Amino acid sequence: MTPAAEFVQVQKPRSQSALLYLLLALVAALVLGVSGFGWRQSALALVGILFGLTLYQASFGFASSYRHLLVRGDGRGVLAQVLMLGLATLLFAPLLLGGIGRGAVAPVAVQAVAGAFLFGIGMQLGSGCACGTLYTIGGGSSMMLLTLLTFGTGSFLGTLTDGVWQGLPKTEPLSLVGLWGWGGVLLQLVVLAALALGLWRWQRSRPADAGSFWAKPTWRSLLYGPWSLVAGGIALALLNTLTLVLAGRPWGVTWGFTLWTAKIAAALGWNPATSEFWRQDAVASVLSASVFADVTSVMNLGIVLGAALGAAIAGQLTLRQPPSRLAVVAALLGGLTMGYGAWLAFGCNVGAYFSGIASTSLHGWLWIAFALLGTAVGVRLRPLFKLEN
Repeated sequence: MTPAAEFVQVQKPRSQSALLYLLLALVAALVLGVSGFGWRQSALALVGILFGLTLYQASFGFASSYRHLLVRGDGRGVLAQVLMLGLATLLFAPLLLGGIGRGAVAPVAVQAVAGAFLFGIGMQLGSGCACGTLYTIGGGSSMMLLTLLTFGTGSFLGTLTDGVWQGLPKTEPLSLVGLWGWGGVLLQLVVLAALALGLWRWQRSRPADAGSFWAKPTWRSLLYGPWSLVAGGIALALLNTLTLVLAGRPWGVTWGFTLWTAKIAAALGWNPATSEFWRQDAVASVLSASVFADVTSVMNLGIVLGAALGAAIAGQLTLRQPPSRLAVVAALLGGLTMGYGAWLAFGCNVGAYFSGIASTSLHGWLWIAFALLGTAVGVRLRPLFKLEN
C-alpha cells in the first residue's frame, strides 16, 4: 500500500507541526542552495517538490496500476495515465515543433526491448517504479531506500556494460512529430483516445469505486489529500511541460541515480577513466561537478521533499519498517533489475514511458509494451516473496 493510500483511511490528520517546519526549512535550503547554478535550477527544484507532492497526494502509482489491471482487472490507474499522456502530448507538441526544448526521443532497439521487460519485472519485485521509489521514501518507507540503493547500482552497471549491447540492431531516434509534424501528433492522440475509450468501457463493466478516479476536489482535499487520479494525471502533465520549458528537455529520474552511484564508486576508488562511457568529456565533466549542478539530481531531491511535505501536512509522516526479510530481498532484486533495465531501455517509466510518449517517441510505445510483459512475469514472482498482488 502506498503512503497516500494509507492516509486515506485516516479521518483526521494528526498534527506534525515540528516535522512540517523542518521540511519547509529543507525546501528553502534546497531552493536557495542551488540558486548559485542559476534561477532555473531553483525553479526546477520547486518543480521537483511539486512532482513529489502530486505523486503522494494522488497516490499515483505506475507499478501498482499495471499490477491492478492485470491481476484485478482494475483499469483506473492506467486510464489516468492515458489521460495524462494525451494532455502532455497536446502541451508538448507546439513547444517541440516551435523548437522550444528537445523531446525524450531514443532509438527503437533490441536492447530497449530487453531493458523494458526487465524493468517491468523489477517494478513488481520492488513494489514501485523510478518516481515511486522517491515519493515513497519521502512518505517514510525505509524499504524503498534499499530499492534506491540497488536501482542506482543497476543503472551504474549498465553504463559499465554499455558496449556489450551496442552491436545489437537499432534504428535512429524516431518520433511521430519528427516524421509527420502535426499529423504525427494527431495520430498519437487518436491512438490514446482509442485506448482511453477501451479502458473506460472495460472499467464501467466492472463494479469498482470511481471516487478515487475523478472525485471533485475540495479545498480540504487539495491541502490534506487525497487527490483523484485524474487530478494527479493533469498535474503531472502540466509539471512535465514546465520541466520541458525550464530544463530544455522533459522530466527524467534514472540519470540522477546513476550519477549518485558513480560518485560513490569514485569516492571508493573506482577510476572513471576505465569506462568508455564515463571518460567521455561531457559525462566526465558532469561526474566531477557538484551534484547540485545536475538538474535530474536536484529534481529527484525535490520529489522526496515534496512527498514528505504531503505526508507531514496529512499528519502521516512516519518511518515504516519493511514487512519481512523476503520483502527486503525482493526490494533489492527489484531495484537492481529496474536500474539495469532502465539503462538498457533509454529510460524508466518517467524518462522513456511518460516523457517519451509525450514527445511522440516510438521508443516510449515500445517501452510500455514490453514493460507490461515484464509486469505479467513480475506479478507471478511476487508470491514467492510473500508480496500480495
